[in-house]
Amino acid sequence: MARYTGADCKLCRREGTKLFLKGDRCYADKCAIERRNYPPGEAGKKRPKESEYRLQLREKQKTKRTYGLLEKQFRGYYELANRQSGVTGENLLRILESRLDNVVYRLGFAKSRAEARQQVRHGHITVNGKRVDIPSFRVRPGDLVAVAPKARDMLVIKSALISNERVQVPAWLEVDIEKLQGSVLSLPQRDHIDLDIREQLIVELYSK
Repeated sequence: MARYTGADCKLCRREGTKLFLKGDRCYADKCAIERRNYPPGEAGKKRPKESEYRLQLREKQKTKRTYGLLEKQFRGYYELANRQSGVTGENLLRILESRLDNVVYRLGFAKSRAEARQQVRHGHITVNGKRVDIPSFRVRPGDLVAVAPKARDMLVIKSALISNERVQVPAWLEVDIEKLQGSVLSLPQRDHIDLDIREQLIVELYSK
């Protein structure tokens, strides 16, 4: 499976905002965007020319990188959202939020979405008692997402629980820290998603 293998901190600098791709490092003084708040490269400090297309492209790139997706998969999610009834942009965010790797991160079982994706791929997560190793698996209301019994003593998960005490579990999820499991109460509504994303710009970009 194709995936991005470059430096995560460069992605944050390129988008000009924290994407929280590195867990604890994003909250520390070592965060790259705190020290160099300009795009990477020789022309990084030059002021870019603003345009409608640039705003739309940057919003798409920011969203895509936040969830750790490449272009083909992200475009596929957009086309799926466009076929559904309702507002396309909100449908897109709902699809992205309902991915299993994102749910594991939102429940506090991983420090970042990348770490959550690795946990899922390694078989450390179950859905309704069955192991699921596909990060793009989409949860549904009523699903029970849990850390597999053999993984509950793993240091990486215990460390994530401590680090994520600062992170608030969204209203569409419910977590039981003692049992290391969480319930999907409903699919997220737009006001449940706390990311600074202007989804309408993404819709405008792909609609051209």
